[in-house]
Amino acid sequence: MKIQERTGVGGNRSAVPAQAGVGERLPSAPRERKPALAALAVLLILVGALGATVLVLRAGDRIEVLKVEEKISAGESVTRDKVGTVMVNEDSGLHYIKESQFGALKKLKAKSSLYPGTVIVGEMFDDKGGLPTGKASVGLALKEGQYPSTLKQGDTVALYRVAANGSSGSGNDRGGSGGSSSGRTPLVADARVGLVNSKSDATISTGNLSITVLVDSADVAAVTSAASLGEVAVAVVPGNGD
Repeated sequence: MKIQERTGVGGNRSAVPAQAGVGERLPSAPRERKPALAALAVLLILVGALGATVLVLRAGDRIEVLKVEEKISAGESVTRDKVGTVMVNEDSGLHYIKESQFGALKKLKAKSSLYPGTVIVGEMFDDKGGLPTGKASVGLALKEGQYPSTLKQGDTVALYRVAANGSSGSGNDRGGSGGSSSGRTPLVADARVGLVNSKSDATISTGNLSITVLVDSADVAAVTSAASLGEVAVAVVPGNGD
């Protein structure tokens, strides 16, 4: 009897069909390959690498150009002490002035005031220079004793009326009775020196000096009247540095 029961139990076990284990994944269909997408991904990687390489190469393509070190006023020419150099990335869209072009640049004049730190481009200068609204450029022929020996381009000066012999001038123009630069009312209190003859000019050997000054338009008549008689003296205004 016991033998039959054991046999029955064993038989039942063999009769139970094998079933798939719970939680087992069913076989999935093989993935569809997309060669076009793969090629596009490779192309994008190559383009990115190429772009990075170009940027690195262009970053190393630098040129030495001029920049402003000291203020250059409108109508002034560039002098060596007012400019320096800086290295920048070469850009075909900007007309940088290279260090080697300084000789040509100093023959031109600034269209407007340029301040320290400005990188110079060609459009900032021309052969005439721009004058601020309400300003005029006046030429002065000065004799020795009518200007300080340290006078230079860019100085802020006061213009006084004096007689040709250095005594008080006539009292017909602005400034009352005129007079020398000591204690008298100036024709112009804050003129700006533009062009100054270089030391190579013949007039320097005689003590004479020719300069241009930037003055208010309202002062032009008085200044030119005194200048025509050689009765203008120039004094540098203290603390005029820009």
